[in-house]
Amino acid sequence: MQDNPCIICVAITGSVPRKEDNPNIPISVDEQIESTHEAFEAGASIVHCHVRNEDQSVSSDPVLFAKLREGIKKHCSGMVIQFSTGGRSGKGKERGGMLPISPDMASLTVGSNNFPTRVYENSPELIDWLAKEMVKYDVQPEIEAFDLSHIFQAAKMYNEGKLKGNPYIQFVMGVKNAMPVDRDVFEYYVKTVNRILPSANWCAAGIGKYQKTINQWCIELGGHTRTGMEDNIRLDKENLAPSNASLVNLTSEICGMYGRSVATWEQTREILNIPLKN
Repeated sequence: MQDNPCIICVAITGSVPRKEDNPNIPISVDEQIESTHEAFEAGASIVHCHVRNEDQSVSSDPVLFAKLREGIKKHCSGMVIQFSTGGRSGKGKERGGMLPISPDMASLTVGSNNFPTRVYENSPELIDWLAKEMVKYDVQPEIEAFDLSHIFQAAKMYNEGKLKGNPYIQFVMGVKNAMPVDRDVFEYYVKTVNRILPSANWCAAGIGKYQKTINQWCIELGGHTRTGMEDNIRLDKENLAPSNASLVNLTSEICGMYGRSVATWEQTREILNIPLKN
């Protein structure tokens, strides 16, 4: 598989972890830029971004997203910048309020599912609106599939022309009350993507203690993968992660175990067909 470089996405902050959970979580825009730069140097070529208010609460403020994008472009030249439109970031169309900034990518969940304490609600109307905004502002979606039905819905939207660009599907596993980490299901996800969206690239994210397991499965089976402190705040059972870069380094080591190189930002943009923007 040496000719199949692995794209590493780093999810640096998320909307849940706080300094009280791990003091190394980057919260402010400046902290996020510094953490992203360290992860970029370690081998991450995509950064998945949320923004926070000063009190650590989640925000959908386009001004904060714009500052973050500007800093990442300055210090991590070429890195693919992906904004989150996830449900914890705001209500309704607030979730897409930063799309006019035109990041390279944005996450898009095309169905609803349970979260640990609530329903992660994504109505058909909101999904269609977010998709239209992504087309309008030249933002490539990353489909976050929390359930098998989400893969089928994504394929339907691509076939209907509602989504543009090269399909990139991310399986999210290990969220409490949603899809657990199960090898048979994982392999069926891969099989399903290859069958109904044969042009798609795929990756996956494992939550908490399952992050390393999912990283290994992705790399072993030829996909791409995601790591970072949004999903997992620990380096191992005994130690908190000192940085996002430390988690990227672990993922890079797994790539080496399976004879795969880590994709550079140039390779990542070529694989996903994402040209550089001004």
